[in-house]
Parts: sequence; structure tokens; C-alpha cells
Amino acid sequence: MADSSAAGNRRDGVAWPVQVTAWSLGLAACIVGMLGLVAEWEPGLATAQLFLMVTAPIIVMLPERKRVKTTEALPPRSGLTVDWSLALLCGVVSLAVSAGIGSRIGDLPPAYHDEYSYLFQAKTLLAGRLSFPSAPVRPDLFDQMHVLNEGRMACRFYPGTGLWLAPFVALGHPYWGPWLAGAIATMLIYWTGRELGGRVVGFVASLTMALSPGIGLFGNLLLAHHPTLVGLSAFLLGIIRLRRTRSGWDAGLAGAGLSYAMLCRPMTAAGVGLPFGLDVLWWLIRGGESAPTDRAALSSELPEGRPARRVPVLLGLGLPLVCGWCVMLAYNRDVTGDWLTSPYQLYTEIYTPRHVYGFNNVVRGEQHLGPKVIDHYDRWTENLTPSLAASNAFIRWVASWIWTVDVLPLLLAAVTVVGSAGRLDRRWLLVVAAILSLHAVHVPYWYVGIMGWHYVFESAPLWCLLLAAATRSLFAAWTDTRHSGLKIWWLCLIGLSLAGSYFGLAGLWQPRIERGINTIAHPRRQQAEVRRWIEASVTERPALVLIDQHETEASHLDFITNEPGLASAILLARLRAGVTDLSEIARDFPDRSVYVASPHRKSIRRVRP
Repeated sequence: MADSSAAGNRRDGVAWPVQVTAWSLGLAACIVGMLGLVAEWEPGLATAQLFLMVTAPIIVMLPERKRVKTTEALPPRSGLTVDWSLALLCGVVSLAVSAGIGSRIGDLPPAYHDEYSYLFQAKTLLAGRLSFPSAPVRPDLFDQMHVLNEGRMACRFYPGTGLWLAPFVALGHPYWGPWLAGAIATMLIYWTGRELGGRVVGFVASLTMALSPGIGLFGNLLLAHHPTLVGLSAFLLGIIRLRRTRSGWDAGLAGAGLSYAMLCRPMTAAGVGLPFGLDVLWWLIRGGESAPTDRAALSSELPEGRPARRVPVLLGLGLPLVCGWCVMLAYNRDVTGDWLTSPYQLYTEIYTPRHVYGFNNVVRGEQHLGPKVIDHYDRWTENLTPSLAASNAFIRWVASWIWTVDVLPLLLAAVTVVGSAGRLDRRWLLVVAAILSLHAVHVPYWYVGIMGWHYVFESAPLWCLLLAAATRSLFAAWTDTRHSGLKIWWLCLIGLSLAGSYFGLAGLWQPRIERGINTIAHPRRQQAEVRRWIEASVTERPALVLIDQHETEASHLDFITNEPGLASAILLARLRAGVTDLSEIARDFPDRSVYVASPHRKSIRRVRP
């Protein structure tokens, strides 16, 4: 028993050169933060973290406490009751954080174009359809951002997100959807961490994810990220277990999770899934032998080298993915009329050709400009060059640290895990590879992302897992060297970093979460104000309100949003200066009162036939 424990500690420990390297880089990072060179890293918070960093050598130099001989320790409780209690606790914390942020924002309409598109999708699905016919008269008036309107009206994105949101939209509380998704994903990460490193790793990863400011903020956006988190978290649990068990059930969980994530954010699902897919492929090439993990070698509960059959694994992984692809093809066929042309692809070609994926996007897109291009939005793009791609990749990486926990603890965790890779369960390398792969697949896109990181948002739970792995390894090393004070120091560092996101210290720093909330709340308030104004001003109904937006286009605010089916008492339509003939519109819609509204000027007038 003692020998096994010692072996485990040596395996989990962190060599002193790695610790010194991590500390040195952390010290340098704090200085950079103090100089205000990192967006969203408050210099005051970086200063407080620097003071905490310099205490580490002092703690190391304190006299070591003599190890007291004790009787054999009682084995840890292994019942599932404890695990479920911890997982549920983290899920409740996640719900509380998201709801708390939501209460700060208030009951306001969505902020971003994409959110209205996903709401359109959810309501379309609630009507029992994948799409609606375009308007029979002047369909171009109802062009909506991120909604394809070429004979059929449908969200440009695949239906996974709308499917998740639909029940909550029906209940009248759409934001409950991402809140619940975050809680479920947090609980799944607990079980993934437990599989990788035991109960402590699972709890640290799950609790950190529950308290993550970025995850809490995005939990108050009606975007695809939180439903994708559910799918990817299920995939991670299944695929991590699969490497040990080679069980068809674990393969099925992984396949179902990845398939659902693919129906929400296909590129993200591909990025995270790629390293694990290559690992499974290598297993097949090797003949389907079960690959032992370090955890299996140290535990009698987990047999090493269990014989595995390839067919159940292939069916478990493959069938859900095939079903997901069939849903994609059916959605393509219903919306675009072609099995292989996606709504996303067709929307980009028609409305935003400069937004095409890949380098030289502007140059390539300008060769395919058509009459329906949304000019102000399309011209917003930058031409992607290698230098811009490198800059974007760096910003995304740092922003993912900032909004997941903070730069300092995740920098230290990254150095610790990479420096100790040879001592860790091999499956941790796949977690690291998934982060790198997710960033890599988004390098060929020109936009850095919402808050600098939304394209790599799904790396957040992976970073929480790595932080938990580093915690376990460092604690094992400090137990061996009898530096128990460093354990308290480490927990204080993580606690300060998380607390600094939510709470300010007068005169030193402002809480990061406030800026995130303002980023979301400001456009929401603008949307709410315009909608209240139109509702109060349009007195003769049913009505068609032509919105003149040319003065608000620079802010990317777009007020043209309608219910699927275009049967509402007030329909909002797009006024194109110099193109839209008002008298013609009044004749084309004899059953509706026609108005022209300018949200910027707060002017509205009735158009007479």
C-alpha cells in the first residue's frame, strides 16, 4: 500500500525546475498586466497577484514541518452519493452564477444578430417545421440578419441550438435554456475530471467551471455555445472513459455528444474531436487492443489491458454521427433545396461573401458580389493575412484565459501540465491537443470573436480540467517536500483571480464582470428602447414598418426581426435608401398600414397609398 502511494506521488509530482519556470513566467506575466498591456486584466488586480506571487519563495524557505507518523489512513469514501452530491453542488453554483448575472442585465430583448436568428429557429421548430415560405410579395423587405430568405425563410445555422432553446421559448423563459445547459455541462465535467484524476480533480475542475465569469456571461446569450458545451462535455466524458474501457456504451455517449455538438457548432465539434478521433483511429490500426492508462496501472478497480471488440466501439461512435449527418442533409434539403449546400454556405455566398472562411477572404469575396449583399456588414470585414491570423490567435488565447478564470492561474497550470506531461495519465495529452486543435481550426477566420474569444469559448472546460490537473500534481509534489503552506498559497491565488473578476477593490481595480455585463446590456437596452417606441407609435394595425437604419449601421444594430410566418400585427421591414418605392409598397400591402421609421432620429410617419 505504501509503495503504491509513493509511486502515485512520484507519478503525480512536479519537478522543481518546472515549478520555478512556472513561477518565473507568472511573475513576468503579472508585470505585463501591471503595465496595462493585457485587455481586461486590471493593473490593480495584477499588482495584488504579483504581491502574492513573491510570497511563494518566502513560504518555501519557512522551516519544514516534520512528518508525523500516523496509523494507516482510512480509505476514501467511494460511494456514488458523494460524487453525485459534489456534481450537483457544482451544477447549482453554475445556475446561481448565470442567474445572478442575468438579474444584473434585466429582462431585455437579445443583443446580437445571431440570437434573433436562433430564436427564429426555435420558434420555427415549435411550429413543427424546419423552415417557412418566404413572403409571397416583396420578400426582400424581410431580409433578416443570419436568416436565409431565398424562397424559404430559416436560420442559417444547423438546428441543434434551436432544438435546445425551443422548450424554454415555449415556456416564455428562453434564457433558462443556456443556464440549464451550463449546469449540465458543469456536472459532466465533474465526472470527466473524476475519471482522469479522481474526486478532487473532478471537483476542482467542475467548481472552477461553475464560477467562470466568461461561462456565466455567455450563459446569458441565446447563442450556440452553451448547447454545444452540453454535447462536447458528454463527448469528453465518453471518449475519455472509452480509452480505458473500450466499451460500446462509452463510445455511444461520445458519439451522441459529438453529433449533437456538430448540430450546434460544426467547426468547434471538429476542432475538439479531431485529436480524440485520431487516437481512436490509431487504436484501430493497432488492432483494437485496449490502451492502459496510468490510473489503470495504479488501481485494482480498473483492469489494465482489458480485451476490447472493435465493432461495438465503431457502432457506438459511428451511428450517432451518421444520424447527425442525416439531420444536416435533411436541413440542407429543406432550406436550400440541395442536399449538399448548407444554409450557412448559401447565406455567406449571397449576403456576406467577404466573410468567407480562409485567407484573403475580402479579395476572394469581392469576386462574387451580388445584388443582395448586406453592404455595411460585409464591408466590416478585414482581409485575413498571416499577420492578422497570428494576432487573432494570440488574442483568442489570452482572452480565453482571461474569461475562463484569469491569465495567471491558467498560465501556471499550462506550464505545470506541459512540464509534467510524462508523469500524467496519457489522456491529459488529448485534452491539451483538443485545446490546440480548437484554436487551429479557427485560425483561418478574420474576426477575432465576441469579447475576443467566442470562437474558442468551448476551450473553457478543457482549461478548467488542466487547472485541476495542475492542482493535483502540485499538491502531490508539495506533500512530498512538506511545503503544505504552498497548498494554501495556490488556493489563495485561484481564489483571488476568480474573486477579482466579480468584486472590485476601491481604488485598485474594477470587477471584470461589470465590463462584460455592460457589453451585453448596452445593445439590449437599445433594442428594448426601439421596440417600445415602435409599439407605442404604431397605432393603426396590422402594420408594416419600414425601418431606416443607415444611421445605425456602423454600430451593427439591426432591428429587422420578425416571427416565423410573417403574420404578426406589426411587421418590420428593411428600407433601402434609393431603392424602396414607398407608394409601391403601400399598394403591395393594401391590408396593412405602412409606416416609415428612423430609430436614430426617433421619427415615424404613416405612408398614404
